[in-house]
Amino acid sequence: MGFVGKGTKSVRGGVRHTSDDIGSVIEPIYQTALFDFREPERKPSLHGVVPLKYSREDNPTVHSVESKMAELEHGADAVGTSSGMAAITTLLMALLKPGMQILIPLDVYGSTLVLLERLSKFGVRVVITDPGNDSVIKSLVKGIDLVFIESVSNPLLRVYNIPEIVKLARDVGAKVIVDNTLATPIGITPIEYGADFVIHSATKYLSGHNDVVAGFVIGSDAEAMKSVWEWRRFIGTVMEPFTAFLVDRGLKTLHIRMRKHEENARAAAEFLMEHPKVERVYYPCLNGHESYELAKKLLNNCGGIVSFEVKGGLREALAVYKHVKMIIPSVSFGGTESIITHPASTTHVHWSPEDRARAGIRDNLLRLSVGLEDVEDIISDLDQALNHA
Repeated sequence: MGFVGKGTKSVRGGVRHTSDDIGSVIEPIYQTALFDFREPERKPSLHGVVPLKYSREDNPTVHSVESKMAELEHGADAVGTSSGMAAITTLLMALLKPGMQILIPLDVYGSTLVLLERLSKFGVRVVITDPGNDSVIKSLVKGIDLVFIESVSNPLLRVYNIPEIVKLARDVGAKVIVDNTLATPIGITPIEYGADFVIHSATKYLSGHNDVVAGFVIGSDAEAMKSVWEWRRFIGTVMEPFTAFLVDRGLKTLHIRMRKHEENARAAAEFLMEHPKVERVYYPCLNGHESYELAKKLLNNCGGIVSFEVKGGLREALAVYKHVKMIIPSVSFGGTESIITHPASTTHVHWSPEDRARAGIRDNLLRLSVGLEDVEDIISDLDQALNHA
C-alpha cells in the first residue's frame, strides 16, 4: 500500500528485503561486500540496471533507505552516497558536458560553490549571481543548462522561489537541482514543484544525531537516475550499509524532530530579537525576514536554524561563540545538540572578504542550529554568552 502522510512515510516507507520466516521488524544491516551470483537471472535488480552482486553497486540496506527517501521527496528513484558533497559530485558527473553553463547564486553552501568553480577546468562555465530570487530569475536566460539552488540558503536562510525558477528554467530548456538539506522534505518537496533533482546532506536533519556522514540524490525521472547510479558505481561514492541503517533510524523521527526544532528555533529567534546585544536576527518565519512572505507560502516547517548578528564586529561575535557553555561551538547543523557556528572563520573562511560581503556574511554573524534541549536552557546559555560581547 502507498502511504500518504510524511510521518508514516518516515517511519514505515521504503522496501524491505527480510525473509518473512525470520520476522525481523527492522531491516537488517547487510554488511557484506558481495552476494552469491551463481544464478544471476534470479537475483533482484534494485535500481533496474544490474542484478545484485556487489555492494559498491547496490546493497539491500542502502536500497531500503533510498526507496524511503524517494517516497518522502516524491521522486521516481534515489541513490544514497557517502556524503552530501559526494551526492553533488555524483550528480554533476552524470549531468555535465563540456560547454554547459550552470547558474548558481552566491549564497549556496561554500564547498558546493568551490566544487563548481573547479569544474570549469573541464569546460563547464559557472554563472554566479548575487544572492536572492531576483538575481537568479534575471540571469536565467537562454543558454543556461543547469540551475543549482538551495530551497533555504545557509546561513542567511533565504527561501528560493522554486515554482517560479522551475517555470523559467523550463522556458529556456534548463534542468533544476535543489539542495533541500536545510528545509528537509518535511519543510518542502521541490519535485512537487517541478524540480528535476533534489540533493541532501543526510549528515544533517535526516539522520539527525550528528553521528553519520551521508548524502542522497533523488530524481523525478527513473531513467535519468540510472545515469546517476552508473556514476556512483564508477566513482565509488555509495553509502555504507551501517550508515544506511543509522540514517533510516534517524528518518523514523524526522517529522517529530522537525516540529520541535522549529518550536525551539522560533522561541530562540524571538528572544534574540529583543536582546540588546543583538543587531539583527535571520529566521524565515519571523516578520521582517526578506523571505517571510515566500516562507509562509512554500514552507510547511521553518526549520531549526537561526542566524544573528552581534552588535559590534568580529571580536564581539567571537566572544559569544567562545563563551557558550551548553551550546557546542562547531560546524554543521541539524542534530539533537545545539551548535553555534561563526561562518566567517569556519564554513566560509576560504571565501574572499569581498565575496562574503556580497553574500551578506558579516564578521559579526553567528549561525545557531537549535537542538532539542529544553528551550529555556538554550535561551539561558545564549543570554549569558551574549553578556560577554
